[in-house]
Amino acid sequence: MGCTVTDVVAFFIIVACAATIYPTGHTEIRSGADAALALRPLAGRAAGALFAFGLSNASLFAASILPLATAYYVCEGLGLESGVNKRIHEAPTFYTLYTGLIGVSALAVILLPARDQVPVILLSQVLNGVLLPVVLIYMLRLINRQDLMGEYCNTKFINAIAWTTCVVTIVLTLISAVSSIWGRSAA
Repeated sequence: MGCTVTDVVAFFIIVACAATIYPTGHTEIRSGADAALALRPLAGRAAGALFAFGLSNASLFAASILPLATAYYVCEGLGLESGVNKRIHEAPTFYTLYTGLIGVSALAVILLPARDQVPVILLSQVLNGVLLPVVLIYMLRLINRQDLMGEYCNTKFINAIAWTTCVVTIVLTLISAVSSIWGRSAA
């Protein structure tokens, strides 16, 4: 449910910003204030409050869901106990990792100057995009292992969809990387 809500919120943030930022001439967003100002033609005087609400919502989801998912993935991948239904002494690595990720993230927000926060956010998203194809390939290889997944292995139809999605993602990542490099060298 949390993943669905975050995707819906992200979708509307992208649509609202895309519909207002470039048509109004705001081509460089260096802070949340710049993005809020770019939304003024769409939302009027409420643009700042609307953007603040959306950003707060996304931040709260990210602060709770991403560290939790990461702690689950790491512990599951290493064969360690995990889960919020476990007590701290039953899954110490899980809770240490979960708490540590929240703490490190909070410190980054507190200690990083405001001008450096947007570039860090953008860098994290670029890394997510570059690493996604690698993760997809490993996931697809694991989910097709009969000894591991048993009756839950992918069918041929699902594999066709999954591998096509993986290839498309890889191609789009390569196109994005190449266009970024060529775009910077041409400037």
